[in-house]
Amino acid sequence: MILEVEHQLSYSYTDYVGLNPHYFFLSPKPTPYQYLINHDLSILPKPDLLNKNIDQEGNIQHVCFINQRLKTFEVNSKFSIKTEDFKGLNFVFFPFECAKIPFKYPQRMAKYVEFILNNKSISEDVKDFALAVAEKANYGTLDFLMELTTQIHKKFRYISRERGDAVLAEETLKSQSGSCRDFSVFMMDVCASVGILARFVSGYLYGSELHQHDLHAWVEVLLPGGGWRGFDPTEGRVVDKNYVALAASIESIGLSPVRGTFRSIGHVESVLNAEVIIKETK
Repeated sequence: MILEVEHQLSYSYTDYVGLNPHYFFLSPKPTPYQYLINHDLSILPKPDLLNKNIDQEGNIQHVCFINQRLKTFEVNSKFSIKTEDFKGLNFVFFPFECAKIPFKYPQRMAKYVEFILNNKSISEDVKDFALAVAEKANYGTLDFLMELTTQIHKKFRYISRERGDAVLAEETLKSQSGSCRDFSVFMMDVCASVGILARFVSGYLYGSELHQHDLHAWVEVLLPGGGWRGFDPTEGRVVDKNYVALAASIESIGLSPVRGTFRSIGHVESVLNAEVIIKETK
């Protein structure tokens, strides 16, 4: 199918401000099952400079410079993408013993993965939760991931929260509630507790009454033989063709579709209005 996605963001300020460089993650990441057809990014006022980059984690990034003072700032991203059917769990673990947790990543992966996981600070409560899920899944890697995805979806209460960074995993566990980005960060830490590297993904979900008109977040886990595979703990399912990723990172912060700051002489307040429109054209 072909999806047409439009993401409109409008910022207004109570007085004139200057903008520091702004970073946009609004261009979708191509995958073996998704192909970008076209993308138009319009900005008002017109930027003095707009650079298109690849960031340190392979995401498509625009860097915007506007040198005039302003009271409104508008960004409109519109693209079409072809997305094909695929089975997210259709792969073979290799080495084969990685089908059970805990496992060791192959050497080429291990030196990077272990560095990241060893530098994560995870609470004992989150570790205990991970152990309980692993035991229920009989330590099967995919069974663990599916059990974790399902438990968060069924047992945790979803709360819509448009702005702000994700809360810590232990806070989500304690409250048994959160937004999609809170659930994603929680799942990342639970996976890390059993030695699985996971990353945060920001993007869109077509066909969901709850998330179709807003930015969504989910998780990809690195599996030997399978590469990065997506799981959505908020929806309780494996990522499929209806998901369109904008950016992915081992950290949740910094992946907002528009990120930047403004400067002013006095106190100035800002208001953001955002809308996501997704429709199937074929």
